Amino acid sequence: MRATVGASSMTLGGLLKHLALVEDSYFSQKLLGRELGPPWDIVDVDADPDWEWHSAADDTPDQLRTLWQNAVARSRVLVADALADGGLDRLSRRTWPDGRAPSLRWILVHMIEEYARHNGHADLIRESVDGSTGE
Repeated sequence: MRATVGASSMTLGGLLKHLALVEDSYFSQKLLGRELGPPWDIVDVDADPDWEWHSAADDTPDQLRTLWQNAVARSRVLVADALADGGLDRLSRRTWPDGRAPSLRWILVHMIEEYARHNGHADLIRESVDGSTGE
């Protein structure tokens, strides 16, 4: 109960780039079975599984915001299409290793969890930068 947050290599830029990847991964790749496009298609994730986190240091804030905004825009279109083609119970084209396919509902809830967790990380980073806490 007395432990504090230690140093981390996580950055806001890495966080934004990671969330852009998560958007594309879940809605394009997992839900629709498509291959990932740029910039994700040039990455050897086996050799560098955290590429999006550390490569963000080479990107400008505008590039990172645009990357994330474009990923979110694509996701919104894909979700609208999926809702029209089966609704929340529509199953993804890519399955888990056990053969089950998550539903669009599961993916949307997972994305809420993903953003909630990373919002907490962003709060901690902000506190370390300027001391701000709370609302």
